[in-house]
This record gives sequence, C-alpha cells and structure tokens, in this order.
Amino acid sequence: MRVLGIDPGLRNMGWGIIDAEGSRLSHVANGICHSVGSELAARLLSLHEQLTDVVARFQPDHAAIENTFVNKDGVGTLKLGQARGVALLVPAQFGLVIGEYAPNKVKKTVVGVGHAEKHQVEHMVKLQLPGVAINGADAADALAIAICHAHYARAGAGIEGALKRARA
Repeated sequence: MRVLGIDPGLRNMGWGIIDAEGSRLSHVANGICHSVGSELAARLLSLHEQLTDVVARFQPDHAAIENTFVNKDGVGTLKLGQARGVALLVPAQFGLVIGEYAPNKVKKTVVGVGHAEKHQVEHMVKLQLPGVAINGADAADALAIAICHAHYARAGAGIEGALKRARA
C-alpha cells in the first residue's frame, strides 16, 4: 500500500509518501507545496496544481490528512479549512481512499504521546523511516500522518479479513 500523508496549510502544505508492506514501512518521497500569489483563489489553485502533480507522479493508493483544529483566529482557521479542502479534493479526484486523523492521534501513534513536540515527531519519523532526508517540519508532519494511516489501515484490513473468514 502506498500512502500519501498531507499536512494542510495555506502557505506551506507538507506531503510525504511511504510504502507499507505488512509492518514494514519505507520512505518514497516528501516535500512541501508552497502557495504562490497574493489572492486567496490563486494560492489555493497553486496548491491544487502542485498536489495534483505529486499524486500523478507517485500514484498512491491511500491518502491521509490531518484534521483542522480551531484556534482563536477565526479568519485563519477558515483559510486553513479552505487549504484543507484542496488537500481533500485532490486525492478524491484520483479516487483514493482517504483517512482523516486528529493531530493528537497522529502524535500518539508515531511518538507514543498525544502532546508530543514537533522535534519529537520528526525524530520518531526518522527512526521509523531510516535514512530519510526530511524537507522541513511540514513534510515531517505529513510523513507522520502517512505512518499513522498505514498503522490504522493495516488494523482495519486485519479486522475486515477476520470478519470475512468468520462469515465463510
């Protein structure tokens, strides 16, 4: 299974791709889509085009996206939500299975604690994907999201398989 993890952001949208075979994870690629333009619509279009290129180039089977948290800045939260819409739209256009995860769930899965710091997440991503060269904090978060999805997708596949065998 090839998983695309996406860390949504209006200025910088992190992405990371891993392959998961059983419990074995391997790094494929990672990077950051930087929005271009001064108008919101142009920036969203820029993110859409860049993320579309990533999906077309690496052809993942699944996508995983971090849920948006609400903060005190309502306008900022709304803009982040619009960038998250692009992050959901692109994988949907390619027909990918999409998982959505809360930031604390990603951190708990990758680090072991739900309130881990960014440097702890990056450290654990490097441990789980030996030799990876991470292209920034947003890409590290995206790889963590992909790892989280690989973990839960495997668990779900195991449960589905057990249910099918039980029904047979």
